[in-house]
Amino acid sequence: MTPELRHLDFNGTRLAYRVREGRSPTLMFLPGYASDMDGTKAVALDAFAQVEGLAMLRFDYSGTGSSEGSFADRTLGIWLDEALHMLDHLVDGPALVLGSSMGGWLALLLAKLRPERVAAVIGIAAAPDFTEWGYSDADKEELRHSGRVEQPNPYGGEPQLTTFAFWDSGQSLRVLDGAPVVDCPVRLIHGECDRDVPVEIALRTLQRLRSADIQLTIIKGGGHRLSERHEIETILRSVASLVGDHR
Repeated sequence: MTPELRHLDFNGTRLAYRVREGRSPTLMFLPGYASDMDGTKAVALDAFAQVEGLAMLRFDYSGTGSSEGSFADRTLGIWLDEALHMLDHLVDGPALVLGSSMGGWLALLLAKLRPERVAAVIGIAAAPDFTEWGYSDADKEELRHSGRVEQPNPYGGEPQLTTFAFWDSGQSLRVLDGAPVVDCPVRLIHGECDRDVPVEIALRTLQRLRSADIQLTIIKGGGHRLSERHEIETILRSVASLVGDHR
């Protein structure tokens, strides 16, 4: 059964979320850029939580999915504040935070800012600091000049919008400079053929984080979405292992 859609008011915006009751640690899923909480990976994780009797929280950032707000007015900092609020107010006890793409960046920030709450992080094609390496010099100049840039959407549909406000917010929240203070267990799952977030970013993340308990799994032939059955099974095995370690 899918948990009912609920809403929480934060800074004048109604945020949509679904919460499943269960035992700790709570699985907390953070979607990627312009994605939502009802994607294939999030739904699979919720089904896993139901079978295992685990609590789970997933939500839509403002301006995405079923939450209120204009996407063009959002920044990474705004979405980070929303994720922190969700963790602080809707999760009892420790959380195992899973982040997809940009959500992986936010998951690392949560681990840095709430070390007493985040028991472990799983980055699924995690894209920390993508405002730095994910845009060409020409894109960055266009962002500074016009305040926005549109890039082809690799999955079809309308072009993918990035605003200067979002880009500038991301630049101020980079986590791979120096030795980021993330001490909890971290599991990185990455596709060998990811064209959006190169494997080199996963290797750099592994090398730069301070935690001594970091593992990187590279899925042969895997792309960025990691939504095929065997890819999701790899994610669920990592979740099961970390949940088992927490007991």
